[in-house]
Amino acid sequence: MARWRDRVRYWFDNTMSRGTPALVGLLGLASLVLVLVVSALVLLFAPVDVRAHGEWHGVFWMSLLRTLDPGTMGGDQGGLTFLGLMLLVTLGGIFIVSSFIGVLTTGLENKIAVLRKGRSRIVERDHTVLLGWSEQIFTVVAELVHANRSSRTSCVAVLANKDKAAMDEAIRSRVPDLGRTRIVCRSGDPLHPADLDLVSLSTARSVMVLPTDGPDSDIHVVKVLLSLGSRAADTTQGPHVVAAVADSTNLRAAQLAGGRRAQLVGADELAVRLLVNAHRQSGLSAVCADLLAFAGNEFYLRSEPALAGRAFGDIIHAYELGVPVGLRHRDGRISLNPSPGLSVDAADEVIVLAEDDTLVQLADRGPRIVDGAISLRPRHDPAPEHTLMLGWNKRAPQIIELLDKFAFPRSRLQIACLDQVEHLIPTTTNLTVDVTAADPTDRPDLEALDPRACQHVIVLSSDGLGAQQADARTLITLLHLRDLADGLEQPYSIVSEINDDNNRAIAEVTRADDFVVSDKLISLLLTQLTENRHLAEVFEDLFNPTGAEIYLKPAPGYLLPGTPANFSTIAQAAAQHGETAIGYRIHAEFYRPPSYGVVLNPPKDAPLTLTEKDRVIVLAED
Repeated sequence: MARWRDRVRYWFDNTMSRGTPALVGLLGLASLVLVLVVSALVLLFAPVDVRAHGEWHGVFWMSLLRTLDPGTMGGDQGGLTFLGLMLLVTLGGIFIVSSFIGVLTTGLENKIAVLRKGRSRIVERDHTVLLGWSEQIFTVVAELVHANRSSRTSCVAVLANKDKAAMDEAIRSRVPDLGRTRIVCRSGDPLHPADLDLVSLSTARSVMVLPTDGPDSDIHVVKVLLSLGSRAADTTQGPHVVAAVADSTNLRAAQLAGGRRAQLVGADELAVRLLVNAHRQSGLSAVCADLLAFAGNEFYLRSEPALAGRAFGDIIHAYELGVPVGLRHRDGRISLNPSPGLSVDAADEVIVLAEDDTLVQLADRGPRIVDGAISLRPRHDPAPEHTLMLGWNKRAPQIIELLDKFAFPRSRLQIACLDQVEHLIPTTTNLTVDVTAADPTDRPDLEALDPRACQHVIVLSSDGLGAQQADARTLITLLHLRDLADGLEQPYSIVSEINDDNNRAIAEVTRADDFVVSDKLISLLLTQLTENRHLAEVFEDLFNPTGAEIYLKPAPGYLLPGTPANFSTIAQAAAQHGETAIGYRIHAEFYRPPSYGVVLNPPKDAPLTLTEKDRVIVLAED
């Protein structure tokens, strides 16, 4: 049977485990008991001194003051018993007050430590939630900050299974200028419903699921989507969710997991399209980066009742600081570069390329077109081409299939790698595919391949290596290719995959025609979708090889070289070809960052003179 001493100890242990409030209450109770006991003893054993200090309430007040302030007893006078009791209550007060200060200090430190762990629920509305942590988060945060630069206040909430202080420090060091955007980090597992409550999903505007840096990133994304879907099983309301899966074969499973609110992007599929199109159109990745980044020009959807009933060909000059590129119809269908005769319905939204939505205003005057500068030079017919593909990765079979769709009959594709890949090559119609065993980083092997006889070279990033090691091998290959191309009158074009965008600046010395940094472009695309979910159909149509695509075509097909004109004249010339001009690229600035010569949505009437080597950027069917 438990003794009373054990019961008291057990009660004391339970009280201590309840934290700071219980300890403060216990110390307050101890102070009250001490004051009451000493006051009672004074009343009993020092009645003369009691009369000198008033009645019992005066003694109680006097004892309480000595408990809280030891210096109060310095002026005490009275008998020996009275002074002894005052000394006793003062010593007891010193112990209680010091314990009270220690408890408060410890409790405050513990509370700060809990807050630093990021386990408190945020109270925000209309914010963006990022679930997970990877290298892509810095690109996403920087883009969201830029997207919200015109807002008075905005918030981005990050939930990841990582220390809050470490996340805060990493974001501050990589994205130092946050403007008016508040970044709130919370430490938790996105797979746990209780942790998801920390970022107030119910009041968020949008949610982005970031992949992890590892081979099982798709599994993580699908599990997070399932976790989000289980919370919204009974409603279709709430924030829309965007995510990317590395392997496009997992898209269907991810879509089922995410439900109707989720917008999924196949990273591999998009990377393949960009790489193949960049192989055909040097400079395409720079154009895409400008279109997807909030720092450049973006697509906006505008309802313009004033344009209803007019043909699309008549509204290409309708905006002073924007370029109409298509229409979003009432049923959600997207028409990029529509037929010039297509009538604009009152319910249609005009898709406008502009620097900012506040600048999209209808022009109050007509365009100034220099008719004498428009070129009627015929286009060149396609011909068979020879392409060299160096390296192999999991996207290579998809690349070959897409290359075959675009290739002119009797074109040739030569693959050089160290892997046994003959059994992985898909059946082709227009391409003749040869495989050669060679190391893309070995100079003698590259010379034996004779890249000088090729029109195009594609350099693939290696699978199974870390991002930095794979990029290092790519850089060595690019340096060899540049050296081999020196002295050629018409050097081959080079398009290369790069894993880390930080390595692009290093790779500039290789003078490759284009670099496809798929992870960055995917991050930019996802960020665009978090801000406007309706842009998903626009980008799907833009990157789909069956619809209107981005082309960088020789400027002499639109303007007479060296003839002064303006962009309105280029737009008019493109319209005569059934195309939509959105900008141009200056050849002299081809290798000059950050724009690499790309100018989108230029001023309509500003003087402009293009040369033989410059390019006009258009949306066209071919």
